[in-house]
Amino acid sequence: MRDENKYFKAMPIARILVLGFSILVLHGRSEIGILPSCNYPAIFNFGDSNSDTGAISASFLQVLPPNGETFFHKPSGRVCDGRLLIDFIAEKLMLPYLNAYLDSIGTSFHQGANFATAGSTIRPQNTSLFWGGFSPFSLNVQLRQFLQFKTRTNELYNEGKSPFISNFPNPEEFSKALYTFDIGQNDLAAGFRSMSDDQVRESIPDILNQFSLAIQELYHQGARVFWIHNTGPIGCLPYSVMFYPFKSGNLDQNGCVKPQNEVAQEFNRQLKDRMTQLRQQLPSAALIYVDVYSTKYRLISEAKKQGCGRVY
Repeated sequence: MRDENKYFKAMPIARILVLGFSILVLHGRSEIGILPSCNYPAIFNFGDSNSDTGAISASFLQVLPPNGETFFHKPSGRVCDGRLLIDFIAEKLMLPYLNAYLDSIGTSFHQGANFATAGSTIRPQNTSLFWGGFSPFSLNVQLRQFLQFKTRTNELYNEGKSPFISNFPNPEEFSKALYTFDIGQNDLAAGFRSMSDDQVRESIPDILNQFSLAIQELYHQGARVFWIHNTGPIGCLPYSVMFYPFKSGNLDQNGCVKPQNEVAQEFNRQLKDRMTQLRQQLPSAALIYVDVYSTKYRLISEAKKQGCGRVY
């Protein structure tokens, strides 16, 4: 008889999640907008550990095992034992895995770059990676890195004879690329550490104001197609369950912290509304809102049906 209390013997979580992503890609399913043509020459990604492909490892300390062990069979810079959703997106679009912008060893950015770092937030945090666990590379920093990348790429092509041109996208491809985002979860996590649930909820508009400004800046730089993940069920993360003050009724039927998930749902509701507003403000943009929350929560609630003891 299988012991359900042991560490579940199942495929890596990112491999499970690809089922939901595949459905989204194959059917063009999104809450807002119509999925444009999937013929993209490059991907530019912004985010946190959900899509970091090596930035934190390159900048500070190498991510600890099981970093990449089940798919890459070596350290891959991912806070995951296999591939991340951004890896599956690249595969579906027949593009190479994205190299981290901050990784200078053997990297090529010919078909895109990844600016995501583990621990990143939308709003800058008044703490450090080693003290608070949050990356100094918040979304505004990632945006500045992208702008510098774009400027330097244009300069290289204008020079014409640089031996490094082959490592960078053609300048005209910036406006044809796919811009992906998976960020915001750590803003809520930071809030839960120092504020009440109501105060975290009240901070959502300001968080999304800063997110919207980043989208608008990229649009003015020529970006046109935005693939935006909402935030996941943060109340189902192990540290949420371990450290949230226990009160009767706080946990749902799947052992997740209900108040935190309710705040995450409110964040997603307001994010969806912002996407509607941005579509009106940016008439040439395609903004695809992807409901990652529902996919992740369904996997957690149906863990045993999926052959897992517990999925986080």
